[in-house]
Formats: sequence, structure tokens, C-alpha cells
Amino acid sequence: MEVETPMMQSIPGGAAALPFKTHHNTFNLDLYLRISPELYLKRLLVGGFERVFEINRNFRNEGISTQHNPEFTMLEFYQAYATYEDLMDLTEEMISHIAKQLLGSLKTPYLDKEIDFTPPWQRLSMKQAILNYGKLEPQTLEKRDLAFKKAQSIGLSPLSQDSLGEIVNDLFEEMAQPHLIRPTFITNYPTETSPLARRSDTNPEEVDRFELFINGQEIANAFSELNDPIDQKERFSKQLSSNEATEDVDKLDEDFIQALEYGMPPAAGEGIGIDRLVMLLSNSASIRDVILFPLLKPER
Repeated sequence: MEVETPMMQSIPGGAAALPFKTHHNTFNLDLYLRISPELYLKRLLVGGFERVFEINRNFRNEGISTQHNPEFTMLEFYQAYATYEDLMDLTEEMISHIAKQLLGSLKTPYLDKEIDFTPPWQRLSMKQAILNYGKLEPQTLEKRDLAFKKAQSIGLSPLSQDSLGEIVNDLFEEMAQPHLIRPTFITNYPTETSPLARRSDTNPEEVDRFELFINGQEIANAFSELNDPIDQKERFSKQLSSNEATEDVDKLDEDFIQALEYGMPPAAGEGIGIDRLVMLLSNSASIRDVILFPLLKPER
């Protein structure tokens, strides 16, 4: 079922990003343009809507680049009684079908490369991707002090309070992500970087999550949803205390926690960046080429 959720929210959530702030005069209430519709779509799962999607605009008050615009289009969907593995299969089938229908082929040129959408797509854990492309010893990713030193040695600036999972995520983005040209699902994300995802049954330090990368760009993010209100509240609290991107938003979303207490079914959800996908399928070098009115710096 296609739905619409609020674009102005009293507490921005669903992603780690700096929001745009506005103000409602009648209620004398500060509001934020949404950075994600996630928490509202999950409320619909609680309310009994088992399969919902929204093609939406999100707003993030961050930098501009060939891959980033302050407002962008997302397809976000949630399915009760599904897992992140179900969504991997769905995503592979859906995007390869789109490529075939639009381009007449599963192989398409993109700038100076060729993207091959032919299934099955590569699936790697985050740590395995780092080992494959970074040529590290496995123990480097298991001990915080070794990971910290490695991050410093390649020019990263890990913080003293960063956890092992956060450092491993940074190593992945620097050492492995640029090499993921053909469609690749990366799984087994650290729990610390995934506050809304369900913990893995086999390793509580990781979550049941994947991100899809094509040409080194993140195209989709999905996970089996966390529906434990106690665990969710603890992770929200940690995120608020450590996440500089939301330092001006110091409220815990108690309303969402209460919704989880009523009961959300096991579910999986996913967001797909429409603009970036269109870039790939239209052989466009910049996100500005696929948005009719991108935000540009004034001439004077």
C-alpha cells in the first residue's frame, strides 16, 4: 500500500544526519524537515499495515557533491514477517528487471566502466570486503587498538571514544567501498552503526543488515527491524549521547518507543536512493544531472 508520512517532524529520526529546522507559529513549536520516513512507516506496521511503501523527499542539511543534494528522492518500504535476506532477493530481482526493461540489456556503460546487473550479485560481509580489498590480517579487525592504528596509518582520524565497530566501518568506507563496482551486497554491519536494526542471532556485535553498492556508491540500505522497545531505547540513548550530527536534537522519541511496546511484528525494511539509481541507468556523472532543479550556489 502506498502511503504518505509527515515531512515535518518534531523529532527527526531514522538516520544519522543533520536536519533542516523550521518553526510552527501557532503551536510555538520547533519542527524539522524529515531526514527519513522510517519511524512513521514502522508505526504503520504497529497499526496493522503489513506492507507499505512511500516514494518520498528527504532533506539533510549536509554537504553537496556529485552524489549529494540537500533534498533527494527515496523509495522506502517495509514488509512484516520478512527478513533482510528476503529484501536482498527482492532488490536484486527488481533492479535487474528495471535495467533490462529500460536499457534492453543487463550490461550498461557508466562513464569509463561497465556495470553488469546480471544476477546473482556478489554478497560479502563488511569484514570480508575489507580483507579482500585492503589486504589486512584478520586480527586487525578483531582488536580495537590494531584497527585504530590501521585507521591512523591510512590517513583516517578515529576518535578516542570510537568503538571497534565504528572504526571497522570507517576502514570499510576507505579501503573497500571504492572497489565495489559491480552490484554488491555488504552484510554483517556493526551494531554500533545500526541503531534501528535487529541484532544477529549468531553474533550480537553485528546486525541483520545489508547495503547495496554499485560503482562504489551506496544505492540501498536495508535490515531486519529491531522491534524490542528496551533494546531500542538503549540504542537511541547511546546515539544521542555520541552522535555529533544530531547535537541540536536532544530528544528521545518516546512516542516511537511506546509504539514498539504495543508490539511491532517481525519485519524488514529498505530505502533505495532513486536519484543515484537514475544516475547509473542514465550514465550521468552527477546527481545534479538527474534533478530538474538542484540546489546551486548563488552566482554572487
